[in-house]
Amino acid sequence: MNKKVEFTDWGLIDYQEAWNRQEAVFEATVTLKTQNRTNRTQLETPNYLIFCEHPHVYTLGKSGHQENLLLDEQGLAGKNATYYKINRGGDITYHGPGQIVGYPILDLDNFFTDIHLYLRTLEEAVILTLADFGIAAGRYAGFTGVWLDADKEKARKICAMGVRCSRWVTMHGFAFNVNADLDYFKNIVPCGIDDKDVTSMQRELGYVLDMELVKDRLKLHIASLFKMEMK
Repeated sequence: MNKKVEFTDWGLIDYQEAWNRQEAVFEATVTLKTQNRTNRTQLETPNYLIFCEHPHVYTLGKSGHQENLLLDEQGLAGKNATYYKINRGGDITYHGPGQIVGYPILDLDNFFTDIHLYLRTLEEAVILTLADFGIAAGRYAGFTGVWLDADKEKARKICAMGVRCSRWVTMHGFAFNVNADLDYFKNIVPCGIDDKDVTSMQRELGYVLDMELVKDRLKLHIASLFKMEMK
């Protein structure tokens, strides 16, 4: 198993450009796995962890409902936002500046072939990162992502997740609200959940976070939990 992982930060990048780049890396890994099976070879499959931020954008997953976007084309233009239907799981979510968007493109054959464990492990990395900054977070039974005060009246989501997996190769990932403009969530029914709040580290702590510091802690926890050899 190859546990070496190439980390890269794409910075602020257009959503479509990032999606195209993800797809290219994902398809190359799936193709290599297919060739290994066909040719009975054992060439190592690569792993990648990508962080980035996006300009304001709403994305709808395969199981989502269009009506959960509360803006028409004119409304999107007024918010300087774009909208995409995409091939991950989950419903609608928002990406924007001040949010760490993580795209792990991993061959889970190199780690463990359990998609539920994969999601729980990503959640745990975010939970540990929040704990580093004094924020107690956890999971909400029946929902993916990371929550504060889960199962209580004031339950609020701080990290959304939606992934695609084919031949145990992953793409898409998570959106972690650090300094995100939460007003943009008012234009959707986030993840199809209409009775729960959305929050950010900035809102919870009352100050603007150093994005690079949060990224460093998050990368450290992901590497440790997956036992990655980060490059």
